[in-house]
Amino acid sequence: MGTSPAVPGPPAESRRRRTLPAGIEVTVSVPATSANLGPGFDTMGLALELRDEVTVRTLEAGEGFHAEVTGEGAGHLPTDGRHLIITTVRAQLARAGWDLGGLQLTAHNRIPHGRGLGSSATAHATAVLIAQALLPLEDRSTEEQVLDAASELEGHPDNVAPALSGGLALSWQDPAGYRSVRLEPHAQLVPVVAVPSEPLSTETARGLLPAQVPHADAAANAGRAALLVHGLTTDPSVLLAATEDRLHQEHRAPAMPESLALVHSLRAEGLAAVVSGAGPTVLVLTSGAEQAERAERHIREATASSEQQWRVSVLPVDRTGAKVKGHR
Repeated sequence: MGTSPAVPGPPAESRRRRTLPAGIEVTVSVPATSANLGPGFDTMGLALELRDEVTVRTLEAGEGFHAEVTGEGAGHLPTDGRHLIITTVRAQLARAGWDLGGLQLTAHNRIPHGRGLGSSATAHATAVLIAQALLPLEDRSTEEQVLDAASELEGHPDNVAPALSGGLALSWQDPAGYRSVRLEPHAQLVPVVAVPSEPLSTETARGLLPAQVPHADAAANAGRAALLVHGLTTDPSVLLAATEDRLHQEHRAPAMPESLALVHSLRAEGLAAVVSGAGPTVLVLTSGAEQAERAERHIREATASSEQQWRVSVLPVDRTGAKVKGHR
């Protein structure tokens, strides 16, 4: 995990550290995301209507750091100061020259962990947004700096950007930092997801990728990624062709053979199926309710004899992105 850039202002070491008062309450809601979308490797992501919601309240010095987790991760995630969001919030505040006396965190997690639906990016985006909302107005960062900080923590922006902005996000990195533009997905776009019961770590999936790829494969993916932007925003009829990938999905097959078999089966039926993020969730980009129902039906039939359970659902495009509510 990286560290985020300092927010504007003199370095914390050069000024007296201040402690935030008790009683500040902030609630942040951030959607799930699906990155890559086939050929858009590490650059393209779509926000989905499935949200984690976190509420924090600052405490007096000596009251400690506490986390209550329900939903995904309950019983497994730390419930003290080691919780990822608590540690990240404290680090972000420290860089801005502020301390916390204590913090109470309540998280309701709906996004499955380790399934390729952006749960890690959601946590990092949530932490950065909480820290910003706790800070006085004069110490807060710009939207661009928030994207940069959360992307630096995550290691890449493809999930972070749509989690923050909603809709379809195209992201990149230049010498000034991480950048993104938001596009409005077509009104008829209906994402369908098939989430398997067994997780897969992003590190494991990335470890299967080759260090080099043939020029022809890179060129093919560039063309398909350009077509995919058109398909997602203007003409969903081209999505099957637009989601063809040569860079990463087949290389990851040894880590998730059932997922790749399902992708192939769906595509043989004319449905634009891809691996969601690093997997193992399968995403189908359908056009309209009828095609979405066909995709759901095919997934259920194809996975009926699977040894693992698959959760199949329609997750509409989230068009609003992260939401922040604060009370001081």
